[in-house]
Amino acid sequence: MKMSFRWYGKDDPVKISYIRQIPNMYSIVTAIYDVPVGEQWSMESILQLKKEVEDAGLKFDVIESVPVHEDIKLGLPSRQKYIDNYKENIRNLAKAGVKVICYNFMPVFDWTRTQLDKVLEDGSTALVYYKEQLEKMDPLTGELSLPGWDSSYTKEQLADIFDKYAKVDEEALWSNLEYFLKEIIPVAEECDVRMAIHPDDPPYPIFGLPRIITTEKNLDRFLKLVDSEYNGLTFCTGSLGSAHFNDIVRMVDKYSAMGRIHFMHIRNVKLLEDGSFEESAHYSPCGSMDIVEIVKALHKNNYQGYVRPDHGRMIWGETGKPGYGLYDRALGAMYLTGIWETLEKAKN
Repeated sequence: MKMSFRWYGKDDPVKISYIRQIPNMYSIVTAIYDVPVGEQWSMESILQLKKEVEDAGLKFDVIESVPVHEDIKLGLPSRQKYIDNYKENIRNLAKAGVKVICYNFMPVFDWTRTQLDKVLEDGSTALVYYKEQLEKMDPLTGELSLPGWDSSYTKEQLADIFDKYAKVDEEALWSNLEYFLKEIIPVAEECDVRMAIHPDDPPYPIFGLPRIITTEKNLDRFLKLVDSEYNGLTFCTGSLGSAHFNDIVRMVDKYSAMGRIHFMHIRNVKLLEDGSFEESAHYSPCGSMDIVEIVKALHKNNYQGYVRPDHGRMIWGETGKPGYGLYDRALGAMYLTGIWETLEKAKN
């Protein structure tokens, strides 16, 4: 297991030198953030980012994310241009030593929460998803913006994209994903870069938009679209685990045994009776995920891939990017490292 930490570059309030000080930290997970979605990343920018990471004493192995242009998801005639650019990004990242690329196929919006600063019982703040709040939200007003969403759309552009998705149901989205995979996975194989799709977060439709990377059945279908070890998963326990219908421990065991998990996002969520959820500390009793059993499944299957502590609470008065502060994610990294070390020693 290779411990990693997401870093948003020089503008990140969390300094990379602080990340380096977390024991057992192996690599940085980052990306190029100043290039429009669908365009090529220059080798100059990639190599500069690689230098910043390696100068800090960490590995430059995982990119999260290379975003997929909306025209690809919609299956528009213009998609080939963006797919060709995506292939070049894979090739260029491979030249820089990148081993895993995380991406997602969520229409329009990335991860969705209804509140970013819910005060928990212990006084920390966390990201939450309350169904009652979501029902009052309308993304087409142009007033709704959350981290992870593409904020470059104008109100009119967003309305236009929603109109286009009115013609795209789940089966059409599956078809567009298959087309994309059959184009890029051969390039990934040639470059020895493992592609790792991130599940939908939360794993069900929102705002009437289809979502398909949601359940064990759908993950099975995804992996069979192009049955290659280079077509794999970013298994996010918090995303898939934010719905009662997913058995997270069993799924981690299954897909790690298959060798199809290339990247693990490990975090905890507290499930509420109405299907809402609150993000929580990584420590198992704080939420609904059994983090120890999740790590045990990885260890049993000799998982050699990358892990990062995912969204953390804001604690100890820290301010910054919601979900991506230093302190709670550092605690999460050490919790995961402690579990792994215990399992390692127990087998000897």
